[in-house]
Amino acid sequence: MSVKEAKQAAQAKDSVELLEKYSIETNNILIDIRIETAQTESVPTYNVSIANISPTTKIILEKIRQEFVSRMNMMELEKFESASEAVNIREEFKKEIHDLILKYFPQTNKETLNMLINYLLEENLGLGKIEILLKDSALEEIVVNNHKEPVWVYHRKHGWLKTNIIIPNEARIRHFSTMIGREVGKEITSLNPLMDAHLHTGDRVNATLAPISNKGNTITIRKFASDPWTITKFIKEGTISLEAAAFIWLAIQNELSVLIAGGTGSGKTSMLNVVANFFPPNHRILSIEDTRELTLPENLHWVPMETRLPNPEGKGGVTMLDLLVNSLRMRPDRIIVGEIRRRKEAEVMLEAMHTGHSVYATVHANNADETVMRLTNPPINIPKQMLSALSLILVQNRNRRTGKRRTLQVAELTAEGDARVLLRYNAQKDKIEKIAESKMVMDRLELYTGMKKDEIEFDLHQKMRILKWLVKKDVANVNEIGLYVAKYYTGNLVLK
Repeated sequence: MSVKEAKQAAQAKDSVELLEKYSIETNNILIDIRIETAQTESVPTYNVSIANISPTTKIILEKIRQEFVSRMNMMELEKFESASEAVNIREEFKKEIHDLILKYFPQTNKETLNMLINYLLEENLGLGKIEILLKDSALEEIVVNNHKEPVWVYHRKHGWLKTNIIIPNEARIRHFSTMIGREVGKEITSLNPLMDAHLHTGDRVNATLAPISNKGNTITIRKFASDPWTITKFIKEGTISLEAAAFIWLAIQNELSVLIAGGTGSGKTSMLNVVANFFPPNHRILSIEDTRELTLPENLHWVPMETRLPNPEGKGGVTMLDLLVNSLRMRPDRIIVGEIRRRKEAEVMLEAMHTGHSVYATVHANNADETVMRLTNPPINIPKQMLSALSLILVQNRNRRTGKRRTLQVAELTAEGDARVLLRYNAQKDKIEKIAESKMVMDRLELYTGMKKDEIEFDLHQKMRILKWLVKKDVANVNEIGLYVAKYYTGNLVLK
């Protein structure tokens, strides 16, 4: 290397800034994650490296993998039709890999042997290095666009990142999609090139095949939040203010219905999960989703339900409307609806509100006024006057430049069905500010609870005090919060 080249290499190294570094573990394999930004790159990079396997061992493992592929007929993988058959094949391959590893590493101890077996199994039978990404709880989305560009991820803290993982060819991407589909009884083919499915972990998967996606086969995985968002996490992140959180808690406690609006990726479902933190444990709760995303406190009386697509013959489908209508026969106190898309769903939801059920749902809209317009125009197209059964609209927003998610507006519905904004996010100050006093919600609370305005204000301050205490004590787990909220409702909560 010349002096000039060495100088350029040193400058390039100096231009890389480490944003974050951490480790994750999967099947005894230690993975180092480095998130870095470089002057030569337009977005930061998410670099994955396996810490406890040396470069020399990786070379030998690749040789083992190639020998394994040549010995086994990999087309057998295309023949299994059930999950049990897949397990049987996995066990057969495990024995083969076990023998091959001992051939090259005869002195390997049991723990290291199991680690190497798992590594090769995931490389050959699993989703390869995508399995590593699935283990990172900081990731929300994993995206494969084609085999020519790196896999992308959406990080909770850093937004969109390019990884150092590249799928070797289009056939491998298609194989991953086929494998995921088979697990849940779905198929993706040239005649049926679009697929919605989910992994056994609950992660949502969408796959497309070329030429529908022009640049190549794609896979989009939206990860299921094993550690869901809670109200304390929202407050600590600045997503919502103490005042707004206390006001929402007051509305939830007194069974007022809430609609959560926002764009794609704005945090609607996360807010729905946060709202559920305030449910009392003696209420029966039914949730209806296309794919299970909610995680409610364990102490709640909760029945989660999912829709189901029809089979290839067009039979056996269960729609959100089917579940919504059926839920009214299950004596619910509160109903959670994943997303309102069609008129019938909106009508049943509002009918449930009018008949005394508390309903919590999401809808795609960017602000409170747009939410009303979306509900009262095609394709939903419900009469504006019916909206008076709805008490609050919470609008979530994501700033795509900074990646910040914030509660944009908290609005109440007037008797005429118009949105009246009470709290609004000030982007310059990064703060939620009160811009109007509540009238409709306060009137309803006074009517249904018998409390006077000053008593309601005192209740709000008490709730703010409790939330502040929970944040200070770093109570972030959904089940812990559920227990503290339950103690509050039973009068047994003592702040120390």
